[in-house]
Amino acid sequence: MLQTMTPAEVPSTPSSIPAPAADVAADTPADALVLYGESFSSRLLLGTARYPSPSVLEAAVRRARPAMLTASLRRQGSQAAEAGRGFWELLRALQVPVLPNTAGCHSVQEAITTAQMAREVFDTPWIKLELIGDDYTLQPDTLHLVDAAAQLIRDGFKVLPYCTEDLVLCQRLVDVGCAAVMPWAAPIGTGRGPVNPYALQLLRERLSVPLLVDAGLGRPSHACQVMEWGYDGVLLNTAVALAQDPVAMAGAFADAVRAGRNAYLAGTMAEQASAQPSTPVLGTPFWHQT
Repeated sequence: MLQTMTPAEVPSTPSSIPAPAADVAADTPADALVLYGESFSSRLLLGTARYPSPSVLEAAVRRARPAMLTASLRRQGSQAAEAGRGFWELLRALQVPVLPNTAGCHSVQEAITTAQMAREVFDTPWIKLELIGDDYTLQPDTLHLVDAAAQLIRDGFKVLPYCTEDLVLCQRLVDVGCAAVMPWAAPIGTGRGPVNPYALQLLRERLSVPLLVDAGLGRPSHACQVMEWGYDGVLLNTAVALAQDPVAMAGAFADAVRAGRNAYLAGTMAEQASAQPSTPVLGTPFWHQT
C-alpha cells in the first residue's frame, strides 16, 4: 500500500550538504517523447512477435516498460480465433498503448486496407506503416511509401512510417504530414546495428521532427549509440525476442536507451585529432614533466 508522510516526517537535507539540482533526465515528464502531440514516458517501443511464449513476452514488457507495443493484425489473426483472443487479452492486460502495423503489405491499397482494419480492431488511430518493396531485404517500397502515408494521414491516422535512411524520402514523408519518421539502422532482423552512420547522423541534423530508429539493432550498445546521436527513440523486436534471456535483454535495452538519451542531453566532448593531457602541465616543475 502506498504510504505518505506528513511534512514533519519528511527527512530534511543537512544544511552542510547542498541539495542536488533538479535533474532533467530521460524518461521524465520534463523530457518526454512527444509524437503527434501525445507524450510518452519511455523512448523504447517493443514488438510482440517471435517470443518463446506469451509469459516471456509479458515479463519482457513489464521489465522494459515501453511507450508502445507493435502488433500485426495479419500475423496474429482475427479475434475470433482462440489464439488471437489470448493475444489481445494479454495486450489489454499489459495496459501499454498498441501501435498496429501493416507488416507484410506490398501495395498501397493493401496497406491502407490493413490499417483501416487495425483501427477497428485496436480502436486506435495510430499505425506503423510498413510497405515492403523487396522480399529478400524487407526494404520499404520507397517509390510508393509517401503516397500511402499521405492517404492514411488524410484518413485521420497518426502515421509512423518505417523507411530507409534516405534523406529525400524522409523529407517527403514529413512534407505530406508525418509528424515522426522511423528509418532503419539495417535490414529487419539482422541485428547489425547502424550500417550507414553518416546517413543516419545527416538525417538527424537535417530533420526537426522526432526520429525513431526502427529495425536492425541487435545490441543495447547500438541503441545507446543512435540515442547519443540525438535520435528520439528506438523500436525493437528480434533483438529482445530472440535473446537467450529476453526479459533481461529488454531491461538492458531500456537502460541503454535512457543512457544514450542522457548522454545526448549532457553533451559529449568534441573529438580530438591527437592526445590531450587530462592534467595541466603549466607550472609543473621540469623534472615532473620528464
